[in-house]
Amino acid sequence: MRPRIATAGLALALAVSGLALAPSAVAAPAASSAAPSAITLAPGFYAGGTWQLHQSNGPVVTVNLTQDSSGRLYGSGYYGGTSGTIEYGAVVDGTSITFVLSWSNGARGRYTGNLGADRRLSGITFDLNRPSNQASWSTTRTF
Repeated sequence: MRPRIATAGLALALAVSGLALAPSAVAAPAASSAAPSAITLAPGFYAGGTWQLHQSNGPVVTVNLTQDSSGRLYGSGYYGGTSGTIEYGAVVDGTSITFVLSWSNGARGRYTGNLGADRRLSGITFDLNRPSNQASWSTTRTF
């Protein structure tokens, strides 16, 4: 009787520690389904740093951004005498970026763009308070 209890105790101890005596059909899918979601959440490029975006309507906006490991963006921007802070920002799905700059003049610029084959960003911006106020933008910096 003792060897049977000792074997059962060892099996229980191994199972609790994460080791298995035999392959488990249930454990493999759980591990493989966790990996893709971790990969999906990882940003594909780092947008942190100080860089400029050139708007088709004239302003050259300088942004100073930091990016965390999940892709969220934080920071500020300025052009001329107008400054702004990032209200929301993220690098999404590895090739696109979106952020909202709350400007000191009351405007709220939403910037969306994509990383091109040349590793430069380009996209569209518009004022959330006046959506008809739109422009395209691009960077000269590569990411």
